[in-house]
Amino acid sequence: MPEVDPVHVRLPNWVGDACMCLPALALLQQAGHGLVLHGRPWAGDLLNGLTPAAFVPLGKRFGANLATTRQAVPDRGRPRGIVFPNSLSSAALFRLAGIRAAGYRGNGRSPLLRWALPKPSGLHEVEVFYRLAREALLRWHPGIELPATPGPRLALPLTPAHRAAADRALAEVGITGPFVLLAPIATGLHHGRSKAWPLFGDLAQALATQGMTCVTCPPAHEAEATRRAAPAATVLPPLELGAFAALTQRAAAIVCNDSGTSHVAAAAGARQITLFGVTRRERTGPWTPDAVCLGDDGRWPTLPEVIDAVRSLLSSPST
Repeated sequence: MPEVDPVHVRLPNWVGDACMCLPALALLQQAGHGLVLHGRPWAGDLLNGLTPAAFVPLGKRFGANLATTRQAVPDRGRPRGIVFPNSLSSAALFRLAGIRAAGYRGNGRSPLLRWALPKPSGLHEVEVFYRLAREALLRWHPGIELPATPGPRLALPLTPAHRAAADRALAEVGITGPFVLLAPIATGLHHGRSKAWPLFGDLAQALATQGMTCVTCPPAHEAEATRRAAPAATVLPPLELGAFAALTQRAAAIVCNDSGTSHVAAAAGARQITLFGVTRRERTGPWTPDAVCLGDDGRWPTLPEVIDAVRSLLSSPST
């Protein structure tokens, strides 16, 4: 067995990318390593079920992050780490904190990395993250046997507290039966184009007319935009990400854009329909064989297509 020193992991800054790291994190644990996770505060709640050795919250100021990271590094030994983000600052953070890190080359990072690896092309992001962890482990533990590719699902472990918080949110608005969870907001642009399907309002109205309960659960800063995008849906109180992942599990179906919500739903094993119009599902789509993916880069799905997909999902047995 390899030695079981904890591995320091610089998590991505985006929710979807953090979810897509799950197979890589599981591989590190499979190899016998504990995880010291460094990332945005929301990641601590989302990944709490992994039972990490420690979680180090990072903000947006490099100096403060460096001080926090140094406090997490033991006085003795030469800790190892993995840097999942591609930024120069993430590699510099671990180097200056005394962590010998593996990461992908680029952006002038190679001198800051102990193991600077070439980044593969043409792969899904899940495979990109997984390959980084696997290549690092092969260098740390020559002869170790590791699966060459990630499994078909992300497998986010949720806690009883996550599930209880989701149940409380539903009870607060009086929802006790099946519901469809809508996630109409997708932050930012992709090559100047909106990543949000424009017909969520029509979808919510059509489903409500057919007697289906629709809910949304946006973060506080997206609440007003969500109400405008889907006024026929019931708005749940904001939840932390672990509880939101549990909510996606509770939903009879979730309809979302190619966004962080899609990856949270995939990680939780939810019954999801993901809508594409400006991105490629082959690279950033939900990592699960169970997701229904509609549309493609350059073509949004029509409203009847989405309604039919929801009906089909609701009529199919749960797995």
